[in-house]
Amino acid sequence: MKLMMFVKHVQDVGIARAAQRMRELGFDGIDLTVRDNGSILPANVKRELPDAVKLIRSLGLQVPLLTTNILRADEQAIAILQAASSLGIGEIKLGYHKYESFGTFKQNLAGMQRDLDGIEQLAKHWKIRANLHIHSNDHMTAQSAIVWHLIKDRDPSAIGAYVDPGHMTVEGGRDGWRQGLDLLADRIALVAVKDLIWEQTPDPELGKARWKPRVVPLREGIVPWPDVFACLRKLNFDGWVSVHSEYAAMNSAQVFGQTKDDLSYLREVIDRVWSNSTSKL
Repeated sequence: MKLMMFVKHVQDVGIARAAQRMRELGFDGIDLTVRDNGSILPANVKRELPDAVKLIRSLGLQVPLLTTNILRADEQAIAILQAASSLGIGEIKLGYHKYESFGTFKQNLAGMQRDLDGIEQLAKHWKIRANLHIHSNDHMTAQSAIVWHLIKDRDPSAIGAYVDPGHMTVEGGRDGWRQGLDLLADRIALVAVKDLIWEQTPDPELGKARWKPRVVPLREGIVPWPDVFACLRKLNFDGWVSVHSEYAAMNSAQVFGQTKDDLSYLREVIDRVWSNSTSKL
């Protein structure tokens, strides 16, 4: 199992500095954004991605994954997949279809199926895997069962599941996260690591406080990480784990500082789980 860091909240320091700090922290790779407001804009991917990857690799990191906003097999998707494939990047994260109006879920789901048909063909052609990320709230991929429904009959080498126990715990805090990992099992290509808490905020329209999730350090959140990694161990998962240090209120230096502690905790958990031969999960 190898660890990479999601670049989103440290993009302002530039790719070179971000990669240097990630390597200093002990990461094996970088989860690079190629999207609007990303490290590389989609329009520039053919020109800028090769240089960025060459630089990152020269600093001792791998680029296993590109995080994108791809929703369908359009010209932008073709350019990104072609560029990634030519550089030996094996995974991309797709963008998010939103569920907005009540009564549209089935219609949206059918539209996603059609969009994935085209993406699957592109992924097969360029020998790369496109992954659906589980994301809580008003995302069509908020539920593990929906992700399973979308990918179960597709080529596992072309379409995969990007599980996110933080978001899965928000949507299924008691046991939904575990059932989701079990259901997706051999289709899990990537694992995201972030943690959250629920907190109350006033809501006059609701007539009482509304509970909302917020990202917090791994030592403070609701995700039972030892149980999560015990499940992954049972699944013999040996892929990439992306640490999502999504601390919006911190500057980049503070994000790297908090990530250092998150990484220490994460390695403690992984080492303990992998050294423990018994589990009740």
